[in-house]
Amino acid sequence: MSDDLRLSGLLNPAPTGEVSVTRWDGGLISKVTDSVAEEWPIAFRYQGVPHVVMLATPRDLEDLAIGFTLTEAIVEGASEIRAVEAAEVDGALEVRLNILPERFSKLLERQRNLTGRTGCGMCGAETVDDAIRRPSAFSSDLSLTARDVQDAVLSLSNGQAFNARTGSIHAAGWAIPGQGVVLVREDVGRHNALDKLIGALVRRNEDLSRGFAVVSSRASYELVQKVATVGISTLVAVSAPTGFAIRSAERFGVTLVGFARAGRHVVYAHPERFIDLPSGDVT
Repeated sequence: MSDDLRLSGLLNPAPTGEVSVTRWDGGLISKVTDSVAEEWPIAFRYQGVPHVVMLATPRDLEDLAIGFTLTEAIVEGASEIRAVEAAEVDGALEVRLNILPERFSKLLERQRNLTGRTGCGMCGAETVDDAIRRPSAFSSDLSLTARDVQDAVLSLSNGQAFNARTGSIHAAGWAIPGQGVVLVREDVGRHNALDKLIGALVRRNEDLSRGFAVVSSRASYELVQKVATVGISTLVAVSAPTGFAIRSAERFGVTLVGFARAGRHVVYAHPERFIDLPSGDVT
């Protein structure tokens, strides 16, 4: 499916819309047209059974569904996702997935029929073990420099087309050392943006060991968990991490970078992947 989200029927929601507003600027009042982000309820069905409704920007829905399915550990690998299709049903949007029968049986056992909210990373978890999954620690041969982080932050900003219109949409980018960000996905929810990115990478058979993820938000535990679950070794965020995110990154083997802005960033966990940092120096 293309980025235009070609759906049958009449419904083809845009990722942004226009509204008439009254703007106050320095004492001057004017009537203008402003761009705003759109969010739509998207129903996920596995083997035809409703599982979750997510509020998301109505683009790249198949990427979102694949990424969500992987990072929520509904399946253990992309090969266990047999089919995925976005569709319109009675004026609503849904994504239909077919997964390995054994995984579907376990999904039913989890009894996670729920309504997800924008930016909700643990909605529907019934127990602490459901919410706080602990991916196995992994090693990676990825080597980074401070320049790689700085280039990624700059190119992520340049790739946020929807946010440039609205100022309210998050982005997740895939960066490769020496190349900057080569792929971007956007969504009103930061978790959704990262899931869309992961889904897009998997659909492209990208080697997840050769790059890192950069996000336009704070670094929460859920984002660290998502990258660790699929084997991405490094997460760069433009805002701060939480303490839980830092401890989790240390445990999972994820290099965690926060406050990544032009000219500065802070390495919070596993600085050894930076080849231009002295041992033990975290700046």
